[in-house]
Amino acid sequence: MKNSRHRKILELIKNFQVETQDDLAKKLKKSGFDVTQATVSRDIKELGLIKVVVGDSYKYFQASEPQQSYTISRLSRLLQDSSLMIDHSENLIIIKTLPGMANAIAVCIDQVNWPEAIGSIAGDDTILIVIKPKGAVTKIAAALNSLLE
Repeated sequence: MKNSRHRKILELIKNFQVETQDDLAKKLKKSGFDVTQATVSRDIKELGLIKVVVGDSYKYFQASEPQQSYTISRLSRLLQDSSLMIDHSENLIIIKTLPGMANAIAVCIDQVNWPEAIGSIAGDDTILIVIKPKGAVTKIAAALNSLLE
């Protein structure tokens, strides 16, 4: 129950402007979670959420959530320096890298948070990315290839 509540909290703060613990509790209750303010407060601490000023209001963010533009530029540098081949088939993308570089690139790909990329697995020099829906494979492959330029 706690894990599913935590996943829902992360989804809510990503998709909505959640300004207060009360806002979050109300959204959780609408989603079927019976929570108290104390539970929400503990969840916020456990998830490492921070409140950031956005315009003239506040919004919760995950403290460990990297800036996407930074992550994309880092991914671009890593791909340019270390990738040997990017190819795809069906709902899979394969990236061949220099030895020892696959994990660093896969971490960046995961941090970019493309909703179509449901997961990646990295070995020493190969990354497998699973894409859903299958039709999005060419879009993600094109995005990866564009980072090589």
